[in-house]
Amino acid sequence: MTSVLFGLTALLWGGGALATALQAGVTPAPWSVAIRMAVAAMCLFGYGASRGQSLVIPGRDRLFVALQGVLFFSLAFISFYEAAHRIPSGLAALVLSTSSLFAAVIGWALLDTPLSASLLWGALCGMAGVAIIFAPGIAGLGPGAGAGVAWALLAAVATGGGTVVGARNQRAGLPTVTILGWSAVVGSAGSAIWAIATGATFVPDLSVRYISSLLYLAIAASCITFALYFELVRRLGPGKAAYTLTIVPVVALLLSAAFEDLHLGANILIGAAIILVGNLIVLRR
Repeated sequence: MTSVLFGLTALLWGGGALATALQAGVTPAPWSVAIRMAVAAMCLFGYGASRGQSLVIPGRDRLFVALQGVLFFSLAFISFYEAAHRIPSGLAALVLSTSSLFAAVIGWALLDTPLSASLLWGALCGMAGVAIIFAPGIAGLGPGAGAGVAWALLAAVATGGGTVVGARNQRAGLPTVTILGWSAVVGSAGSAIWAIATGATFVPDLSVRYISSLLYLAIAASCITFALYFELVRRLGPGKAAYTLTIVPVVALLLSAAFEDLHLGANILIGAAIILVGNLIVLRR
């Protein structure tokens, strides 16, 4: 069952890369993230209410749920959008895949989560595989590449930190849907505040392309995937769960090959094989 959750999480998030590309254009990235998280929050609260779950967060846990929202549901997504505007999305995904190491180290420091050798070797295999896949494109990066990598690295740190805080919130016994719903609310508000603070004007995009990709990102790549991801956090711990983000670039590549005529060369196939080996290592009990 854990392997199924792992695969679905990577698949749905990998599809989000293609959907995110369809979001580019009229609506600024922070506003797109704010809308996405608002829709996700409504879906999560609706689902929780239909299941009779409590939607109340105890006072002692509210700060940690808000922190999870700021890190995972706002800062990580905005940073990744900004990175993808400056460097190829594949390279941005490569840097983001280091969140597995950040989550492992932060989890070890704050939650006393074991930092096993298999986890480190698996994560390194994953990053090495993704590097082999995207290395041919590094030479062609533009002048904003340094800033793009910095944004992607910030997304990786925020994702790792948000994963660890999410593990803490689950250990506190809070319902997953309630955690995710309120975190999405905070993420939406944080993204809107970011947009206002940076002077990004809200310009709605009512095209079928934008709305359909928004619904996919809000429901499939947010509500469903977040629930799957934090179930993995509960089962595997924050470091191993964050390893799904090493698989996401591979899924994005396969979708690009299917819908964007991307040629799958030898470097891509070799890199994907190394990532899968790393996956087996990191999931080994």
